[in-house]
Amino acid sequence: MLFDRQKLLLALVNSLGGKIGSMDFQKLLLLYCNETEESPAYEFIPYKYGAFSFTSYADKRKLINKGLLVDEDREWQLTPEGRSTTATNSKRLIMEEFSRRYSGLRGDDLVAETYKRYPYYAIRSEIIDRVLAGEVTAREAIDAARPKISESGLCTIGYEGRSLESYLNTLVQDGVTLLCDVRRNPLSRKYGFSKNTLSKGCEGVGIRYEHLPELGIASEYRRELKTQADYEALFATYTRESLPRQINSLIKINSWVEKGDRVALTCYERLPEQCHRTCVADALEQQFGNKYSSRHL
Repeated sequence: MLFDRQKLLLALVNSLGGKIGSMDFQKLLLLYCNETEESPAYEFIPYKYGAFSFTSYADKRKLINKGLLVDEDREWQLTPEGRSTTATNSKRLIMEEFSRRYSGLRGDDLVAETYKRYPYYAIRSEIIDRVLAGEVTAREAIDAARPKISESGLCTIGYEGRSLESYLNTLVQDGVTLLCDVRRNPLSRKYGFSKNTLSKGCEGVGIRYEHLPELGIASEYRRELKTQADYEALFATYTRESLPRQINSLIKINSWVEKGDRVALTCYERLPEQCHRTCVADALEQQFGNKYSSRHL
């Protein structure tokens, strides 16, 4: 069983001739998602060559495992089975028209086009001098798209209901420089939020990742939480019994902020009142002052 977005990948590669370079495909996928879809199937982050979707590459690995794409790092290529899978795609005509429109645009010219149209995704580009040589207006638009440097301090964020790309963009736009994972076990069934993938994603957008498992709450204490009163009882116990033993971890977080970092505490829950990261933020405020009066992203 394929997700609709994975079928979209196969159909788009097919409309582009069945084989296309990886960088070109990322840029065309960005244009396709933003030009033709009300709710884009893929989101993107500002990466070293411009817009990039981690989720599309995770899907690529799954499609390779299913025998629908050839296992090539630098290109997307359909297998015969992959071609047959795309035959009845309902968006075939839209994709064919899109592919004709961009048939003559590849390489640096295609990258430059995405930079001009979506300057935010170029803010971390390592090839901007090459692809936008002499393009003063485009460079100014990219500079204007850069998030303003935030003051050092603290914020919190949960990943519930977010894609990896949406989550990382929120951090970038808030000026976060260090993500502090306060989960006891940094594993997730949701793509992108297990420790290795999350730390790699952070690195890709210039954010340092740190994990402080000692600040987490063991999963067995979280299984029967049904009401807000249940959460509050658990957090009262955590604040009273666990946090006082973790003063060294609080000092470590404080040292990051003192050195100039904007630190985001992260865990799963979307609502801060249902996550112990709020307890950690409150403890920092009590211990080190109101500079830790955090906001929740």
